[in-house]
Amino acid sequence: MAAAGWAPPRLDDFILTDKLGSGTYATVYKAYRKKNTREVVAIKCVSKKSLNKVSVENLLTEIEILKTIHHPHILELKDFQWDKDNIFLITEFCAGGDLSRFIRAHRILPEKIAQSFLQQLASALKFLNEKNISHLDLKPQNILLSSLDRPHLKLADFGFAQHMSRQDEEQDLRGSPLYMAPEMVCSKHYDARVDLWSVGVILYEALFGKAPFASRTFSELEEKIRSDRTIEVPVRPRVSPECRDLLQRLLKRDPDQRISFPDFFDHPFVDLEHMPSEESVQKAAALVTEAVENDTAGEHSTALKLYCKALEYFIPALHYENDVRRKGVLRVKISQYVSRAEELKVLVSSSNKALLMQGRSARELLMEMAKDKPRLFAALDVASAAVAKDEEGSAVDALDLYQQSLGELLLMLSAEPVGRRRELLHAEIKTLMGRAEFLKEQIKSYQWKSEALGQEELSDSMRSSCSLQ
Repeated sequence: MAAAGWAPPRLDDFILTDKLGSGTYATVYKAYRKKNTREVVAIKCVSKKSLNKVSVENLLTEIEILKTIHHPHILELKDFQWDKDNIFLITEFCAGGDLSRFIRAHRILPEKIAQSFLQQLASALKFLNEKNISHLDLKPQNILLSSLDRPHLKLADFGFAQHMSRQDEEQDLRGSPLYMAPEMVCSKHYDARVDLWSVGVILYEALFGKAPFASRTFSELEEKIRSDRTIEVPVRPRVSPECRDLLQRLLKRDPDQRISFPDFFDHPFVDLEHMPSEESVQKAAALVTEAVENDTAGEHSTALKLYCKALEYFIPALHYENDVRRKGVLRVKISQYVSRAEELKVLVSSSNKALLMQGRSARELLMEMAKDKPRLFAALDVASAAVAKDEEGSAVDALDLYQQSLGELLLMLSAEPVGRRRELLHAEIKTLMGRAEFLKEQIKSYQWKSEALGQEELSDSMRSSCSLQ
C-alpha cells in the first residue's frame, strides 16, 4: 500500500493504491474499480507538466494503437481519462510483474519455458505485423506477466510504436540501447526488422542470463554493437539445434541477412502452428475423430499418423490449461490417445517389418541388377544398412540411413528407363518410405510420452519460478 504521508492521484470510479513502477514521464499504479466487481486494473498516470512535444506524440501513439488492437498477448487498454493535471491510461492488471524481473529472479530460464514465452511474444508480433505496426522498443521491461501462477505474456508500452513497412525508413533513435538493433545504434536507416533483433536479444538473455552485448557503459555497448564479430551462442547451458539456429538467424547485424518475419513465424522453434489455444484444441479433436474412424476401419497406419498429429496439438495445450477440471479431463484423454498410439505402433511395426523381410529377395535382385550403376548400388547398400539398424531396434540411426538412401533412390528413379529394374526400384522405395514414416512417428511418440510425463514437472518449475519473485 502507499507509504504514510504520500497519496496517489485521485480518479473518479477508481481507488489507486500501490505504485507499480515509474518512468521518465509516467507512474503506474495498481487500482480497484469502485463499483460493480471491484475489478483490479493498472493505471498509467502521466503528468501534463512533464510532457514535451515528443512525449505527447508517444502518448498519443500508445493510446491510438492500444485502442484499436485486441489480442490475448497484448496489454488491453480499457479506457483513458484526464483531468487538469494528469492523463490516465487504464489497462488490465498484470500481477506477475515484468519479464526482466522474472529472468533476474531465476538467472536463466529452462528452454521449454523460454520457448513458451517466445511463442506468445511471436503470436503478438504476428498480429502487429499483419497490421504493419512495429513496436520499436521490445525489451523484457515492456513484456508483462499476467499472473504469478502459469503466467501469460502481455506486450506493453507502445509509446515508440509506428505503423511501418519495409519501405519506411526512420533515423530517430528509439528504444533501449541494450536491445536496439545495430542499424539503430549506428544511426542508419532502419525498418520493422529491428524488432526481430530485439526478440533475439530477449531470447538470448532468457536462456543465458545476460544480453549478448552486456556492458557497463554506453560507449562499451556501442563499440560491441559496431564490431563485425559474429555473435557466438554459448555452449552452456545446452540448447536444442532449432533454438540455436533461430538465435543465430535473429542476431545478424546486417538486417538483410537477418531472418525475415515470415520465416521467423514459421521457424520450427517458434512453432506457432502448435501453440496452445482453443483453436488448436479443436484441430486436435477433429484429428482424433478422423483417427478413430480409420482405426475402426482397420486402417492402422493412417490412424497412427492422425493420433500423432493430434497429440502434437494436445500436449502443449495440457501445459497451457489453467482450469483444474478441464486439465484433468485433457490429461485423461491424452493418456488414452498415447496408449492407443502405442498399440497401433506395435501392429504397424509388425506389418512394416514383414514387408521389409518379404522384400529382402527383391532387394538383393535389385542390387544385382544395379552393379553397372555405382551410384544406385551405393544407395541400395545404404538402404540395406538401414534395414539392419532397424532390425537391431536402433530407430534413430535407421531413420537417418533410410532418409539418406531415399534421397538418392528418388533421384535414380526419375532417371530410370521403363523396365523390370524400374518396377523393382519403385516397389523398394515405397517399402522404405513406409518404414521411414513409421520410425518418425515412433520417435515422436517417445518424445510425447516424456513430455506428457514431464508436463507436471514443467508446470511445477513455472510455479516455483513465479513464487520466488
